[in-house]
Amino acid sequence: MASKDYYEMLGVSKTASDDEIKRAYRKLAMKYHPDKNANKKEAEERFKELNEAYAVLSDKEKRKQYDTFGKEGFHQRFSQEDIFRGFDFDDIFSSLFGGRARRESRAGGRGGVDFGDIFSRAYQGGGRASQKGEDALYELPITLEEAAFGGEKRISIPKNGKVEEINVKIPAGIPSGKKLRVTGKGMEGRSGGLAGDLYLQISIRPHPVFDREGDDITVEKEIGFSEAVLGTTIEVPTLEGTKKVKIPPGTQSHTKMRLKGLGVSHFQGTGKGDEYVKVIVRIPKRVTDKSRKLIEELSKEGI
Repeated sequence: MASKDYYEMLGVSKTASDDEIKRAYRKLAMKYHPDKNANKKEAEERFKELNEAYAVLSDKEKRKQYDTFGKEGFHQRFSQEDIFRGFDFDDIFSSLFGGRARRESRAGGRGGVDFGDIFSRAYQGGGRASQKGEDALYELPITLEEAAFGGEKRISIPKNGKVEEINVKIPAGIPSGKKLRVTGKGMEGRSGGLAGDLYLQISIRPHPVFDREGDDITVEKEIGFSEAVLGTTIEVPTLEGTKKVKIPPGTQSHTKMRLKGLGVSHFQGTGKGDEYVKVIVRIPKRVTDKSRKLIEELSKEGI
């Protein structure tokens, strides 16, 4: 389905109005109605394709997404169940076929169309109409490093009294609270229906060294009073290893020094945030007699 263009399937242009799309769908749906074709299997496949195309192009938001990302990009973002979510077949068929979409047997109706039966055959292969399983939601704690760089993580999920292991792709730069969807890993469907989806809500564990603010991270480093006055070079931890940072003479306590591009990756974007080194000037609580005399001399100099 991903290789077919919905506009081509309905025979309309990309600028077609809602009414034009509806009329095209109605004409083709009548033509490829499975009960009106000798080759029912081929007709049902065409009928399914038409329904899918109409389910997308008749929905303003889905059509916008389809136009924005194209047929390939759209199918990477929308699953089959996403496409038909909110699509009322009974209402659509009733309005398009003049109220003849009654759920009755063909033997007992006057030309009525049993769409319940057709839909069941076309989409679930017959028998009882299937029902999609419920979605499941779990919290997924990850480290700051996993959030910053992304990658694949293997997790264990309790499901139907068992523990199922699945691989989850963590996008680089993902923020806390974001939900990841894993299609088809929710609760099992009924009567052969599709399984629900699994939603993993991301929580980022506190880091022993760094604080995260958006895509920036902050680390505190202490230096001595003399180092602040005279300047020095210190080693600073980063997400990519230790870096040497020069502290200029006269640096004040709580000064923040920026390390460009050493923060967290921008989520669904390019580039990275920054790292800030918060310099804390350490004041000794106790000093020796010698140190006290030196400090007193400095005090006389106004230092």
